[in-house]
Amino acid sequence: MKKRLAAMLTGVLASSVVLSGCQASKGLETDDLKITQYKDVEVAQVAKPSDITDEDVDKQIQTVLSVHAETSKVTDRAVKDGDTANIDFVGKIDGKEFEGGAGEGYPLEIGSGAFIPGFEESVIGHKIGETYDWNGQFPDTYGNADYAGKDVVFTITVNSISETVTPELTDEFVGTVSEKSKTIDEYKNEVKKLLEKKAEDNYKDTLGTSVMEKVLENTEIKAYPEDELKERTEGTIEDYKNAAKEQNIDFDDYLQYNGMTEEQFEEQIKENTKERMKQTMVFNAIAEKENIELTDELYEEQLEKIVRAYSEQYENVDALKKAAEEDELKEVALYNVVLDWLTEHCIQKAS
Repeated sequence: MKKRLAAMLTGVLASSVVLSGCQASKGLETDDLKITQYKDVEVAQVAKPSDITDEDVDKQIQTVLSVHAETSKVTDRAVKDGDTANIDFVGKIDGKEFEGGAGEGYPLEIGSGAFIPGFEESVIGHKIGETYDWNGQFPDTYGNADYAGKDVVFTITVNSISETVTPELTDEFVGTVSEKSKTIDEYKNEVKKLLEKKAEDNYKDTLGTSVMEKVLENTEIKAYPEDELKERTEGTIEDYKNAAKEQNIDFDDYLQYNGMTEEQFEEQIKENTKERMKQTMVFNAIAEKENIELTDELYEEQLEKIVRAYSEQYENVDALKKAAEEDELKEVALYNVVLDWLTEHCIQKAS
């Protein structure tokens, strides 16, 4: 089932736009809203993105390599730094076990710093099936004052060992993660361009957020389309109820946990829906006034931008198109195009 991209933008199209200029054509008015100024609004200056360095590229590539790392069991050697050792442990202070000091089948990544100093290092060199005692001490600054500074003895058993093997950066690997590059050098250039685009996107998003807030501040909504408001509010409420059901949570318990009655919850959803509708009404009115059109080329560019921003959710544009309805994607795309136009026509003031 395709999902609504409510987190990005949810709203309705502005109705029957009747335009009239104000503030030397820097604002507009329709049957449903009035914007005192949207063009040449003043916002705080945003720093331009820094140049992408070779170190930035290498760091991003290392992240990609890590994502494709594989974990395998180890049976022919002892634990070494970087391994994950599955362990049982029991801790004792003054010969007595203490609360939170024992565990079974715990997957300990050696070097993670999850335990007190010296604990993880003690596991190094031990093989599967070995049990040993380690004498340590809680730091004086330990969070639990009852244990801080005290000597402790842990009895530790190594159940299994696994290691994570990160692939090497080769032309062959490049071919598995890139549709454009065939060699390492080509891939590094591709990653650099991608990082530059992301940096530019972040710059525009930061500036765009300030511009959007200013324009919305300058906007008065005369009337919301009631049918659309009701439909979207009810749809969002239903989404929450379905989500609670999927997680086996009683919706009444959910409301009680959040300290709300059903009436208060519905009112909150309605107000949130109004805010999203306000954005859409404003941006569609501006698009109409400034003759901003969502061409096929701009649409595809905006889809790529969305994928860059939500790369953890969408592998590529095709995946995005499969996940969401086309009309909603076009709504989000037009929103972004108008926002780009507004940022190009804003005035940045140094603080």
